[in-house]
Amino acid sequence: MSRAVEESNRRMLRARDAMDRDYAAPLDVAALARVAQVSEAHFIRTFRSTFGETPHRYLQRRRVERAMFLLRETERSVTEICFDVGFGSLGTFSRTFRDIVGRSPSAYRGDGAAVPVAGVPGCFAMAWTRPSGFGEARPARRD
Repeated sequence: MSRAVEESNRRMLRARDAMDRDYAAPLDVAALARVAQVSEAHFIRTFRSTFGETPHRYLQRRRVERAMFLLRETERSVTEICFDVGFGSLGTFSRTFRDIVGRSPSAYRGDGAAVPVAGVPGCFAMAWTRPSGFGEARPARRD
C-alpha cells in the first residue's frame, strides 16, 4: 500500500471516528471534510470508496444502532431516544429506523429484542442484531 493511500485511509478513519464519537451532534459534510482535511466532494467520494457507504448513510446507521440499544435497554420514550441520538424529527427517525431495521422503533421494542438467547455468545447476538444498511435486504430464509 502506498503512503498516499495510507494517509487517505487515516484521514477517513479520523472522520469516521468523529462520527462514532459525536453521532448525536449536528454533523454535516463540511465539518467532517474539515476533520479529514479534504474538500467536501473529495471527502464524500473517498469515504464511500473506503467504507462502502456514504458519510450520511454511515451516520444514520450509527444513530439507529444506538437507538436500537436504547430501545432494548431502557424504558425511555421513542421520542426521547429519537432526539438523544441526533435526529431532528420523529418522522425522519421512524422512517430511517424502519428503512434500516425493517420495522418501526415501537415494533422493535415490542418484539422483545432485549431477550437474549441462552448459549449464544454476546458477540454473535450483537452481529445478528446489527442493521445491514439502507435498502439492503437480508437473505431470504430457506426452510
